[in-house]
Amino acid sequence: MEDKWRWVLITAVAPIAWGSTYFVTKQLLPADSPLWGAAIRALPAGVLLMLLARRRPRGVWWWRSAVLGILNVGAFFVLLYVAAQLLPSSVAASIMAAGPLVMIGLAWALASERPVPRVVAGAVIGMLGVLLIVATSSTGVNAWGVVASASAMVMSALGYVLSKRWASDIPVLSLTAWQLLAGGGALTIAALAFEGAPPALDTGAILGFAYVSVIATALAFWCWFTGLKRLSAGTVGVIGLLNPVTGVLLGTIFAAEPLTLIQIGGVILVLLGVFVGQQRSARAATGEAGDPQPIRAKQAPRRHEMTRRMSDRRPTL
Repeated sequence: MEDKWRWVLITAVAPIAWGSTYFVTKQLLPADSPLWGAAIRALPAGVLLMLLARRRPRGVWWWRSAVLGILNVGAFFVLLYVAAQLLPSSVAASIMAAGPLVMIGLAWALASERPVPRVVAGAVIGMLGVLLIVATSSTGVNAWGVVASASAMVMSALGYVLSKRWASDIPVLSLTAWQLLAGGGALTIAALAFEGAPPALDTGAILGFAYVSVIATALAFWCWFTGLKRLSAGTVGVIGLLNPVTGVLLGTIFAAEPLTLIQIGGVILVLLGVFVGQQRSARAATGEAGDPQPIRAKQAPRRHEMTRRMSDRRPTL
């Protein structure tokens, strides 16, 4: 159980860091260069992790890295950047909380992971909290911002499930580096083609990009894919509900975005959903994500018992 909660805590670093990017993007980063904003976030993070991993893709992993890089990084970062500029931090972060239900469905369809009732219940409770947060927001909600945020959520959910299905034998550091490099490279080419030269950055923007690249991208993605390797996709998706809570709290504390009592109730429901979703994991066998060790541990005494019985039946000479 202790090992399980250790992986849960490591995974939780990712949605907390991602939730903070809404505030950092809106407050510090240039609003009129979404492609460059996404490229400057992804490419340095990919280079950093590649220097640490020191392993290149081989065989099918050249095109798989490209597909995952577009889903999880390229298109995802651009849409997220647009959503962060068009929506309040709380609303933008909260829409992403639909991800757990989408991940549970995709994991069932693509990775043969049957939904666990407690995980589904946690996702539903968290979604109810999200509805309270979004529906009662006193700030106007931009429709295009909602579309951008929802599209980013669906793309990332698909990318995460495919990562889990394809990458069972790939080190997490290498997997993360390849995706960030592929997505960051595509973003850089698109930025040069559609936005021209990189935007001039002041000190605040440089610090903001340093944070979102190193902490909210390199570290966060490594933690997230580590969780996907050790836990079920549905469990990881429910942990992702910490994303909107972080966005809400930072938007309220630092940007003076209004927070009503009903929204506070929504935040509490989201946290309750995370707790409920993790109860199944905490009590489950250590090998939830496919580790056969607990099964072997249970079967070992049975094998010894069968061997003893067979030896007892052998005639003595």
